[in-house]
Amino acid sequence: MGESRDRTVAAGVERGAGAGEGGRLVAAAPAERGAVAGHAAAAGERTFRIAFTSDTHGHVLPVSYATGEHVDAGLANLCARLGTHGREARLAAGDLVLDGGDPLQGTPLISRWLAGRAAGTVPPETNPVACAFNELGLNAFTLGNHDFNFGYEALADYVRAMGATCVCANVTDPTGCVPILPFVVVTLGNGLRLGITGAVTSYVNVWERAEHLGPLTVGEVLPALERTATDLRGNCDVSICVYHGGFEEDLATGRVLSRTAENQACQIARACDFDILLTGHQHMAVEGVGIAGTWCVQPPANAARYISLSGAVDADGHVRVGSRLEPVGDVTDVRLARELAPLEREVDAWLDERVGELDRPIDAAEEGKLDVALHGSRLAGLINQMQLALTGADISCTGLGNEAVGLASPVTRRGICSAYQFANTLVVLAVTPDVLRATLERCASYLELGPDGRPRISASFSEPKVEHYNYDLYAGIRWEGNLTRPVGERVVSMRMADGSPVPDELELVCNDYRASGTGGYDVLADCRVVRQYSEADVPELLARYIARESPVRIVRTGGVRFTW
Repeated sequence: MGESRDRTVAAGVERGAGAGEGGRLVAAAPAERGAVAGHAAAAGERTFRIAFTSDTHGHVLPVSYATGEHVDAGLANLCARLGTHGREARLAAGDLVLDGGDPLQGTPLISRWLAGRAAGTVPPETNPVACAFNELGLNAFTLGNHDFNFGYEALADYVRAMGATCVCANVTDPTGCVPILPFVVVTLGNGLRLGITGAVTSYVNVWERAEHLGPLTVGEVLPALERTATDLRGNCDVSICVYHGGFEEDLATGRVLSRTAENQACQIARACDFDILLTGHQHMAVEGVGIAGTWCVQPPANAARYISLSGAVDADGHVRVGSRLEPVGDVTDVRLARELAPLEREVDAWLDERVGELDRPIDAAEEGKLDVALHGSRLAGLINQMQLALTGADISCTGLGNEAVGLASPVTRRGICSAYQFANTLVVLAVTPDVLRATLERCASYLELGPDGRPRISASFSEPKVEHYNYDLYAGIRWEGNLTRPVGERVVSMRMADGSPVPDELELVCNDYRASGTGGYDVLADCRVVRQYSEADVPELLARYIARESPVRIVRTGGVRFTW
């Protein structure tokens, strides 16, 4: 699982050396519509505009699939806002539309279409995401980590269905079946040459199964972008990097937040000297920040807002840039909505199918994050019950999404999609008591004591990104954590659910995201994989379990006692 609440960093902030008037880049105020970086273009300046999306996660039409209600979001609304003028017309007018990856996962609409593609019932060119981006006149895009989730052929079909150029400098396909370029240079109507490169976090190699990558190689980000930065230098007037990765430092203070290779935007800004760095992956809202002479932005997830960026290049080659977040608006592109209407009706009918019943509904009011950490969760209990029943593992763990959600009864697929929003699969790992203790220490770090001496959720799970989903709830064990102890030394005891000692080796079932070691659970990445369940994702497995066991009696997952 990997969702996040938006967090906004205001535009106009400049941090790091090399961003002053004497450098190549001059950071300006947030861009105003119809102007360059908040100011009228000066004599001799040539201007450009970029609309940038990222992490749209299958949000094409303006609907919440969990509730069925209209929302002001989706690529169809962005089409209406920006207009559908075609790629060449946009370039002639000095406009670009770019995307930072991860459109293929996140809504029942794209999941249902991908299932039809796998079954051979829909042609690849009808991909609703590709249809939306093509209607929009997208110029270039990079790949996101979730775009690899559905296998090599699905990725190849997606890239081929896109009329835009795929730029991803650290991904290569020796077969040539996936048309990926390290960079592209486009020329605007005013003669400006914009060089565009891209990259995806190398953590794809950590998260993704080898069979999904096929012949693709995902290399390290920094060396690949340093090479393309050198290639672009002197061959374009403005250099742009579209990076599916985020910021490893606090953007206000510069404090290092992560030393892994998952997010490297700050290092890229310092090492590669791009004029503009368009980031994604973290689902943060960053209107604009200058780092070492590079103007950096990031739109929030799910296509409700996009980055509107304007810039100008003067006669001496100095680049002036400003940007701001814009809503996609409440108007929907009629032609695209009409084209996708049959698929949308199919999805709606599928979502409203009755799956089964629970012994009693799960109330979202009982699933508050602090309450869950202290007293357990019936939703986590349901998920863990399913995982143990399917796999026969000794213990199970699951995280929950960032928002407190419940599950009504009778249960529909719509309800399940609301309760568990990610296309994870299950993995069974062989773990030792030492590994288990390390994972529980990570869980124990979720809480801290506030000034009143009472537990509260630790700031480390909200900065730079809200990460409630990285707190795991276990079934099959009982453990105790002491919050007065230092982080890393809090686990006081752990035993199996029946009170017996933890054996020298036991089987843990978790989702593939957690099995990769992501979220601070590095020790799991080195554990032996006993078996994998790749044939269906967790929402589908939950639907099957509820149908089979209906009415399901849920045992609240807790298993932990915190003292302070």
